[in-house]
Formats: sequence, C-alpha cells, structure tokens
Amino acid sequence: MGVLYGYIRVSTQEQNEGRQVLALDAVQIPKENIYTDRQSGKDFQRPMYRRMLKRLKQNDVLYIKSIDRLGRNYEEVLEQWRVLTKEKKVDIVVLDMPLLDTRRGKDLMGTFLSDIVLQVLSFVAENERKNIRERQKEGIEAAKLRGVRFGRPVKPVPENFEKVCGKWAAGEISGRMAAQECNMPFSSFYRKALCQEQPFTGQTKG
Repeated sequence: MGVLYGYIRVSTQEQNEGRQVLALDAVQIPKENIYTDRQSGKDFQRPMYRRMLKRLKQNDVLYIKSIDRLGRNYEEVLEQWRVLTKEKKVDIVVLDMPLLDTRRGKDLMGTFLSDIVLQVLSFVAENERKNIRERQKEGIEAAKLRGVRFGRPVKPVPENFEKVCGKWAAGEISGRMAAQECNMPFSSFYRKALCQEQPFTGQTKG
C-alpha cells in the first residue's frame, strides 16, 4: 500500500472542518498529508487539492469524509473520481460510505458495483443540495411576506430631510446642494426623496 492522504473541503458558509478532521484522525492520516480547501460555492478554485494531486502516486490511498467533498455537482464528482482512479491510479476511501472503498473488489464486478454506487450517491448529494437551496429560497420568501427585512438595516434620514426635500422640490436648491445639507450621498438623497409622499416631478435636479 502507498502513502495515506486526506482531503478536507469546506465552503465559507459551512460549519468548520472539525468533523472531517476527526474522521481523518480516526484512521491515522499523517497531519502533513491532510490538505484543506476553504472557498465559496461560487468560486470552486481549490489550490490545496491541486497541490495534493501533484503529490499523489500510483497505489497511494486518499481518504475523504463524504463523496461531495470531491466536487460541487454530480458531473464534477464523477470527473474527479475518474482522474484519481484512472489517471493517477490511486485508491479512494469514502469514510461515511464503506461501499466506496476502491481497495476492495478490484475485479470487474467490484469495480462495476463501486461505479454504480458512486453515480447514485453523487446524484443524491447534488439533489439534496438543490433541495436545501430551494428550501432556503422558500423560507426567505415566506419571511419577506411576514415583513422580515434582509440585508443592511435602513439608515434613518436626518432631521432636516423633509425641509430640504421641500426646498429641492420647489427648485430653490439643486439636488447636489440638498444632499450636502443632509450630509448624504446624492444618489441616496435622490432615492429617498422620490419615496416621500409629496408629489415630486421625478426629474433629477442636479
């Protein structure tokens, strides 16, 4: 058997990597052989994974906690599995799914069964991620209907805002001057001014 490696991946929105670290410690992976990437779901650049790939040699063994650590979607997981097992010729052990252990069943039937299990699990993992995102979206929409506000809290307007708005609407001062009197950026002043109940013309009086 070759060298033992471990790979950990967490996104910026996930909990820390503690569970994955403990799982790799339990199978006694040397700490210097554990590679960890942290990145957002949008940007899947993985410098530590690429560095690990360069070190992996035939008959080495790569341990991961779960199959979705290899990629962010079904196609990517399958592609990385192919690269590791076919091109690099290393073994993979998925700790939370004992059936996905390429050290076992090196014959044709064993490989066939592993490939089927891999495709099913990859599909299920991607579907679960989609379902989570959909539930989050539905939860946000429901919260908005209840009046819950998201994002930065709205800053209150200054005390002289309505008075200055009146002068601006009457053409007594320009929008730039009005914004300065309110100590606000012009874009913020204009946006809030248009939301006032008094009937402004809607034209920018710069």
